[in-house]
Amino acid sequence: MSDLRNKFSKWMENNFCGEYECLRGRATPGDEDAFPGLRLKWEREMGAAGWIGIGWPTEFGGKGATLDEIVGFNEEYASHGGPGRAGHIGETLLAPTIIAFGTDQQKARYLPGIKAGKEFWCQGYSEPNAGSDLSNIKTKASLENNQWVINGQKIWTSLAMDSDYIFVVARAAEGSKGRQGLVFLLVKLDQPGIEIRPIKQMSGTAEFNEVFFDGAVCSNEDIIGGVGDGWKIAMALLGFERGASTLGQQMTFADEFRQIVDLAKANGSAKNPLIRQRIAKSYAGLKIMRFTALRTLEAAEKGDTTKEGYISKIFWSSWHRELGELAMDVMGKEAEILKNGEYNKLQKLFLFSRSDTIYGGTNQIQRNIIAERALGMPKEPRGGGTVMKG
Repeated sequence: MSDLRNKFSKWMENNFCGEYECLRGRATPGDEDAFPGLRLKWEREMGAAGWIGIGWPTEFGGKGATLDEIVGFNEEYASHGGPGRAGHIGETLLAPTIIAFGTDQQKARYLPGIKAGKEFWCQGYSEPNAGSDLSNIKTKASLENNQWVINGQKIWTSLAMDSDYIFVVARAAEGSKGRQGLVFLLVKLDQPGIEIRPIKQMSGTAEFNEVFFDGAVCSNEDIIGGVGDGWKIAMALLGFERGASTLGQQMTFADEFRQIVDLAKANGSAKNPLIRQRIAKSYAGLKIMRFTALRTLEAAEKGDTTKEGYISKIFWSSWHRELGELAMDVMGKEAEILKNGEYNKLQKLFLFSRSDTIYGGTNQIQRNIIAERALGMPKEPRGGGTVMKG
C-alpha cells in the first residue's frame, strides 16, 4: 500500500464516522438525493483535509498523485463505504478541463472553490432533442456588452439542485449546425433567468433536473476557448470522465454484487444453477471492467480516448442493467414488496439501472461511435442504412 493510500485509509477510519455514519454506502446512482446537506458538509471535510484534487498538479493545490495513487485513493474511498461524491463533476471533469484549456484567471477563480469542497458544479450538455446527439443542441448564447446571454433548456442535469455553477455548451454562431459554432461557458446558477425543475424518477428519487435559461448571463471571461471551440472542449471533458474515478464506480458495483451474492446464499436461490451461472457471469464482467479501465487510464487522465476506451460505457451500463435484473430474480417475490413504503437498495438498483443504457449516450449511439471512431467504419448514409444500428 502506497504512503498516500495508507494515510487516506487511516483518515477515513478516523473521520468517516459519527454523524457521517448514515452516509455509508449511500448517494450512489439512484440514491443521489440522499442527505444532501450532510454530503456537502462531508465534501468540505474532505477539502479541508486536502483530499480533493489529489491528482491535480501541485501548483493548483493538488498532490501531483500518480495514477497508481489515484487508483488506490478511489478504491480506499469505496472500500470504506464513502458516499457518492457531491463534488465529483467539478473535481474530476471540470477542473482538469480548466487546467488544460482555461485561462490563468479562470484557474484562480474556480479551482480553489472546487478544491475546498465549497463550490459545486453540474453539467449542461443534454437537451430534450439533443441527448445522445449532442451536436444537435439548440440552446443559444449571444455576446452582448461583454456578457454572454443564454437562452434555452438543458435536461437530465445531475445534482443541479445542489450545485452553485453549471458549465454550458451552447450555440453561438448564427446559422451554425452540428459541431460548428459552439461555445463552452461557465455559468452561475443563482441568478435571474435560470429555473431548475427536478425530474422525479420511478425509483422515487430526483437527482436529475431540467434547467431553463431565459436571458441568463455570464461574463465573456467565462468562456473556455473561443467561439467554435465548444465541441473540442466538451469532448475533452468527457475524456477525463473515463479516468481513475471509474474504478471507484466499479467498487460500488462490487458492493452491490456482494449484496446480491449474500442474499442468494441466505434465501437459497444460490442453489439454482441458472442463478449461479448469472452470478459467475457478473463476476467475470466486474473483472473485465477493471482490466479495461487499467489499460486506458493513462490516456483518460490526459482527456484522450483510446479505442479500448470507447467500449467502456456500453459495457458497464449493460452489465449494470443485467445486475439489477439478477437482483430482482434473487429477491424473488420480495422484489415486489415495499417495506415502510420505501424501496430498498437492490430495488433502487434495478429501477435506476434501466436508465444506464440511455444517459451519457444510448447503447445504439455507443455502437455507432465504436463503429465510426474506434473501427473506422463509414458513417450511416443520411437516407438510412444498416451501419451498427442497435
